[in-house]
Amino acid sequence: MTGTTAQVLIAGGGPSGLAAAVELGRRGIRTVLVEPRTTVDDDRPRAKTTSIRTMEHFRRWGLADRLRAAAPLPVAWSQDVIFCTGLLGAELTRFRNVFGLYDGRDERWPEPGQQVPQPVVERLLRSAVAALPSVTCLTGHRVTGVEQDEHAVHATVTAADGSVRVLTADYLLGCDGGGGVSRRAVGAVYAGSSGERPNLSIVFRAPGLGEAVGLDRAVQYWVVSPEASGLMGRLDLDDRWWAIVQRTDPDHPVSPETLVRALVGAGHPGPVEVLGTDPWTARMLLVDRYRRGRVFLVGDAAHLNPPWGGHGFNTCVGDAVDIGWKLAAVLQGWGGAELLDSYQSERRPVAQQIIAGSAAQDRLLAPSFADPALLGDTPEAGRRRARTAAALQAKAGEFHSEGLVLGQHYASSPVVVDDGSAIPPLVPRSYHGLSFPGARLPHGWLPDGRSLYDLLGDGLTLLVLAGDREPDRAAFAEEAAARGVPLTIVDLTGLVPRERYGAPMLLIRPDQHIAWRGADGARAGEVLDVVRGAVRSKSVHGNTVDATHGS
Repeated sequence: MTGTTAQVLIAGGGPSGLAAAVELGRRGIRTVLVEPRTTVDDDRPRAKTTSIRTMEHFRRWGLADRLRAAAPLPVAWSQDVIFCTGLLGAELTRFRNVFGLYDGRDERWPEPGQQVPQPVVERLLRSAVAALPSVTCLTGHRVTGVEQDEHAVHATVTAADGSVRVLTADYLLGCDGGGGVSRRAVGAVYAGSSGERPNLSIVFRAPGLGEAVGLDRAVQYWVVSPEASGLMGRLDLDDRWWAIVQRTDPDHPVSPETLVRALVGAGHPGPVEVLGTDPWTARMLLVDRYRRGRVFLVGDAAHLNPPWGGHGFNTCVGDAVDIGWKLAAVLQGWGGAELLDSYQSERRPVAQQIIAGSAAQDRLLAPSFADPALLGDTPEAGRRRARTAAALQAKAGEFHSEGLVLGQHYASSPVVVDDGSAIPPLVPRSYHGLSFPGARLPHGWLPDGRSLYDLLGDGLTLLVLAGDREPDRAAFAEEAAARGVPLTIVDLTGLVPRERYGAPMLLIRPDQHIAWRGADGARAGEVLDVVRGAVRSKSVHGNTVDATHGS
């Protein structure tokens, strides 16, 4: 559309806004990103878990190796969470290979998870966005008003000095969190619940604490103590640490340094320098709608959930990827209206499930296990620690969630061609790599060492697993060309086990989800019309698409 400042304006440059800018900018979409912060604050690390799924997106963007190089804690350093009576106390139990941390190659994914503070991630994404010619970053500015009409979105942008201008775009992505203006512009309302009592995040420097730790290496230490309960870990391998003190009492405030020393336990007389604090209350909130007209809500503007399990930041990135490639497809002329309508139907159920899991974990926080009799060397204290260790296994779902991270699917999406497959229930703690339409494409390593994912194109990709499919691939190529759909065709005959994928051909979306699978290309044009959002899929019988034209 002519006469606009940008094709897409992004309100907010946190993780969701930056991820959307990368997704759009890599496709040449003229994008303006508006972000109030001119710098990234290291003393408010917030998210520290980058999931397997998010790392797969970073790999697709060419940023995975750069992020690992920038991460202060290599995956090889530790893959454990330890529950203990104090950082210098006794171990109660531990969980291994937490948050998708696996030191070594795994057939199930091209990238393991990565523990890395959010400021490191944001700086890397800012650098990546700055290198994209089609993206303009307005730091030190804030979107303070949003209006739209049939043709465009008009955003009031206010600079730090108070000056105001209006930017016009074809679409706006509201990545401005719960306190921004985008949610009001959409008319969306949060619904849900909040935690019972506030928590306190602390960033501190403690020289020598790393050498004094009485426990093995861990990415998190959960302290179960009658004096203070919470979790803590290293921000780097020098002196910087983070802590979350759970369920603090606002009527009886305690100094952050005292709380840190209570978590550490006796034995560290060294200095503790508090660098930053951030009080917060767990919010389990989800909006009733993700879109109004040309404005879409992304990330925290659409959903808020506590950090238990490390899913909040990663869910935001997943939103940005979903709406990013779809908006690009529409603006490039090959995507239809149904593609944009599918954003809410795909992403809202994901957020709903993530919030439900986080809420369940919020009710299992360590203070419920705090018991003065845990401390000491008596036989009774040992028995109580053993019983506590057994009870803490209820926390396993927080640390082992490959099924939740990789098993989220879009089988009911209007832009996925259902083939009648039975959809198994999602098992949050384990991932089984099923290949029904809507699921994430099961990963595999090729005989030459390449990842299957590295062969996928930026548009749609047709994977051919049987060598006798030349007429079918030709049909897809012809129909895609007629519609202007970017299509990459990859012949995998003899390179991957065909039985893993359930059909001789699969059509893969830019986000690595399966859009269709089948045995022939007789209805290639109809399949492509559903997947690109030009028609609305109603039902599928075998390879026959029953569709109606969308608006």
